Amino acid sequence: MNIVLDARLYGVLENTGIGRYTVGLINGLKRIDNDNQYYVLLREKYFNQLNFPSNWKKVLADFRHYSLAEQIKLPGLINKLQPDVTHFVHFNVPLLYKKPFVVTIHDLLMHKQKGTKATTLPAPIYFTKRLGYKAVFSHAVKGSRKIIVPSEVVKKEVGGYYKIPSSKITAIYEGVDVLPSGKNQEPILRKYGLNKDQYFIYAGNAYPHKNLRRAIEAILALNKNTKEKYLFAIVCARNVFSQKLAKEIKDLKAEEYVKLLGFVPDEQLGVLYRNSLAFLYPSLSEGFGLPGLEAILSGSVACVSNIPVFKEIYQENAIYFNPYDTPEIEKALKKVIEMDKKERENFIGKGQMFVKRYSWDKMAETTLKVYEDCARLR
Repeated sequence: MNIVLDARLYGVLENTGIGRYTVGLINGLKRIDNDNQYYVLLREKYFNQLNFPSNWKKVLADFRHYSLAEQIKLPGLINKLQPDVTHFVHFNVPLLYKKPFVVTIHDLLMHKQKGTKATTLPAPIYFTKRLGYKAVFSHAVKGSRKIIVPSEVVKKEVGGYYKIPSSKITAIYEGVDVLPSGKNQEPILRKYGLNKDQYFIYAGNAYPHKNLRRAIEAILALNKNTKEKYLFAIVCARNVFSQKLAKEIKDLKAEEYVKLLGFVPDEQLGVLYRNSLAFLYPSLSEGFGLPGLEAILSGSVACVSNIPVFKEIYQENAIYFNPYDTPEIEKALKKVIEMDKKERENFIGKGQMFVKRYSWDKMAETTLKVYEDCARLR
């Protein structure tokens, strides 16, 4: 097969979850498949940085996602490659692209988060863009031969919302990487002003559905009711939403207890996970939950929302709380603090064994089968 993989969202720094998914998918496919021909579409930043096996070819596609160039120029570029199947790793499929394709739908977040509170854009621009979003998303779902989703929860949501048969949708769990965590950890902790077992950590973006304000309120309440001082370290690339979060931290007078660390590279992030009391994940909606799995594998506890997708992904290997109830979040944090050494070690060890089920190679193998099914549907 000739397979085109739209990897323009490659990269952990710029594109967080989708970027990490794209990296994991490419690395997995490179390891398991030497037979098919791959054409990987890349932005200029990564085009010269990446090397591929002989059955892979890089194609420069320097079109920004959600842009007019993506809509107009990308279909022609892909058509020249004569693919049997194209995989779009996000819903941003050009409306003019009509050949067989697979699309990954990571969640229906923007279907749920509506209105000007969910954006930093002025209302007229927001509502205009939302119309475009709905048209592109609908085309991606209805025009695809096959849909990949990261969980059974998202599969049910997509099938129900768009009234499409479940046979068209395949739930494929993502993989988890072991993040570096060397022996010389103290300098990294000092760099970020943190002490072992004296902080909770979050890594991701600062979008409103991440519910970080309630988590901060819970940290403040915790510190009022304990003798020890506990910090909340937030790993988040700097953008307009992190700027809004910084203002909220100031408004709450929480600067003493909350540290905005900006982007942290993986070789340091693993150290921060390992030395934290817990990974605090208060999201109201997610498609999977990769950061919490990375934290567990690094040797920390996951303290997460009791939303359905987290119950599916973490099962019995997390401490759950109602994300709408600040006192309950605080109660979950206290539960982590009150674990004795043996209880904590057993909980983490059990979680680490469980998380090994999430493999990028397994994900790549199942994804390749979806490509094959798509190519057969002619």
